[in-house]
Amino acid sequence: MHKILLVDDEAPIRSSLRELLEYENYKIEEAVDGLECMSMLKKSAYDVVLLDVKMPKMDGFDTLDRIRSIAPEVSVIMISGHGNIQEAVEAVKKGAFDFIEKPLDMNKLQITIKNAINRSTLVTETKSLRQKIRHAGKIQEIIGTSEAISRVKGDIELVAPMPRTRVLVTGPNGSGKELVARWIHEKSPRRESPIVEVNCAAIPAELIESELFGHEKGSFTSAVKKRIGKFEQAHNGTIFLDEIGDMSLSAQAKVLRALEENKITRVGGEKDINVDVRVIAATNKDLKKEIEKGNFREDLYHRLSVILIYVPPLNDRREDIPLLVDHFLNSFHTVQGLPKKTISDDAISEMQANDWSGNIRQLRNAVERLIIMTRGNVISKMDVQKQVTNR
Repeated sequence: MHKILLVDDEAPIRSSLRELLEYENYKIEEAVDGLECMSMLKKSAYDVVLLDVKMPKMDGFDTLDRIRSIAPEVSVIMISGHGNIQEAVEAVKKGAFDFIEKPLDMNKLQITIKNAINRSTLVTETKSLRQKIRHAGKIQEIIGTSEAISRVKGDIELVAPMPRTRVLVTGPNGSGKELVARWIHEKSPRRESPIVEVNCAAIPAELIESELFGHEKGSFTSAVKKRIGKFEQAHNGTIFLDEIGDMSLSAQAKVLRALEENKITRVGGEKDINVDVRVIAATNKDLKKEIEKGNFREDLYHRLSVILIYVPPLNDRREDIPLLVDHFLNSFHTVQGLPKKTISDDAISEMQANDWSGNIRQLRNAVERLIIMTRGNVISKMDVQKQVTNR
């Protein structure tokens, strides 16, 4: 049975709508204002929300904004006793499925509700399909049995089930910090919601705030339309702030507020927007030294580093190199269609003795190069010396 939430401060209207819609075999629940609507949406799922525009405490448009953030899959039909074209246009722009004026045409309302339910069903099915695709494309395993990498795996198992606990992942470039973040999310209660990744080092300082928090139309020269930021996109999921040591002090201050209050404000906006995200940050820098230099906020560091996970460089876990090489040999063959090749024991020993300053990323590139450049089916020690060794 499809569920409809009626949101209207006038009891007679709710009563008449309930009687009509229950006759059509819908399950009906009621809310007297936007605040009660928000509370009910957090506890239960609905196919359609019938939302009055004029209400005390929180009007229909503010309520619609919040519904779109906490339950984007639900279809919202707005109703108004003083409707006009401007209100109808604004409702649709803000994400309403439709806008109907009072007194309500019951035939039109029933048709609109059926169409809205079809839309909600399609959105839910699409979300389910995406989740199946995500699970089908399984996250790469963390390869290795060394003491150093086993410690990392153990930390992930302990922290992942805590959906609000913040984690700071440290380690050199190419060591696998992003993979650690993905596994924390995958093993958490938030796994069905998105993990949104932000490379703080790749975004210009003047754009980082817009990227993280979004912006309102016209807030700056190139803001030709409203933009939803990464924090809003990650609502109910995880945001991964990679290379956070490169974030500007101004953006750091806003991230700190988001962590303290679970609220953000879009650039050029005035409204606070509630967000529920788990924050995982990563850096290859020594943030304590950056704090001493005045480049990083100490209060933000303490907010982020509830749990610290250090990902070791490959040179500190050389015993994992045979497993990693075997994994990459198989991966390049099955995924990219490169020739199937094996590697000799003395070639593996040569790989283990090499200096891997570029870590896992460097090793992966080396294996791909060996597959392509080795003429036979077996990669020898001489092939490694020729194509890889940098000692």
